[in-house]
Amino acid sequence: MNIAIVEDDINMRKSLEYALDEYDDYHIKTYKNAQEALKKIDASVDLIITDITMPGMDGIEFIKRLDGAFDIIVITGNATLGRAIESVRLGVKDFLMKPFEIDTLIEAIKRESKIQNKLKSNKTKLTCKEENGDFIAKSPALEKILTFATKAARTDASILLMGESGVGKELFANFIHQNSPRKQNPFIAINMAAIPESLLESELFGHEKGAFTDALQEKKGHFELANGGTLFLDEIAEMPIALQAKLLRVLQERIITRVGGTKEIAIDVRIVSATNANILHCIDTGKFREDLYYRINTIILSIPPLRERIEEIIPIALEMLKKVCKKYDLEQLDLSDDAKEKLEAYKWPGNVRELISVIERAAILSDATCISGEDLFLESRSPKQKDIHTLEKELLQEVLESTEHDLDEASSILGVSKESLQAKIKKYNIKV
Repeated sequence: MNIAIVEDDINMRKSLEYALDEYDDYHIKTYKNAQEALKKIDASVDLIITDITMPGMDGIEFIKRLDGAFDIIVITGNATLGRAIESVRLGVKDFLMKPFEIDTLIEAIKRESKIQNKLKSNKTKLTCKEENGDFIAKSPALEKILTFATKAARTDASILLMGESGVGKELFANFIHQNSPRKQNPFIAINMAAIPESLLESELFGHEKGAFTDALQEKKGHFELANGGTLFLDEIAEMPIALQAKLLRVLQERIITRVGGTKEIAIDVRIVSATNANILHCIDTGKFREDLYYRINTIILSIPPLRERIEEIIPIALEMLKKVCKKYDLEQLDLSDDAKEKLEAYKWPGNVRELISVIERAAILSDATCISGEDLFLESRSPKQKDIHTLEKELLQEVLESTEHDLDEASSILGVSKESLQAKIKKYNIKV
């Protein structure tokens, strides 16, 4: 069980760490204040133990910022009835007064562990995953993230999805929406990297008729279209810095104003963001606002790359093979043992998106009823000394050539929007 301790008193913090370290089942991380914890706590944490009275941000505000995404035990030496009631209202599991016996804390942790174990085997959770159908969770890494995502989905907390290109961040965002109370309302996705900077504000917030030259009629933006539902902001680190200030204001006040308009429009939208960039580096270099980062990352879910989920490679490949054969009206194909071995040995720098491309191409080109290892052409895709950008460019070129530069077909194979594909073509200066 991964436990985070948030305590400003160094003696108490160290005492708890040493005491809990005696138990092999507990893996402890400590933080000296709530601000540090909010920056670093991620989906791997099973339980948070926090003080209430801390400098800067107190425990109550810290718990509010977590927005129900974590199980929490409160410890405090300065409790009032009001704070105790507030903690319980916010979903705190146990409230311990200092000083307390370490055995009392251990019992509280054990109670929480039993509850979590029961939830993991709960049929409702399994039904959610089975009904979704798009996720094949065979690895402990993805299973844990999916469990956490299911739990986070029940709240309105802002979620930041981290992971390499092609790991399925939009699929995760949709999964969160479908398992949330907002599932009957719209799920709207927008890719920041795929839309020209001059049009992005209009796409997000809409515009009034006559707001600019081509604004021949009023248009609702993505925030309005997603009202009551979920708005997925993909590649958010690519958002222009000037527009970040406007987005921050919208997230704080829950009000938008269309481009060229003066009327304020109230919106009720749950925000899920995603990036494959090192967003902390973007903050350090001035490319991303720190205050916006804290607004969108109440919960951070780091999606592991496919190379760390080897157990899922063959099930995903077989599922995609069924879909490809149905899509192109092909005789149902299978994978040879040699093909399976090569699929599992390959490192998949392009992740699930690359796997889908490989399977689709092999199915289309195969003349047999069973795809062989040679049919995959994985040797030609070996990374060697190439970086991820070189590999991405080569993959784009390969797919574009195989589709005779049909952007609609190529974007379908790659699993990206046509606009995103066009942005990548421009980025890598690929001739079409």
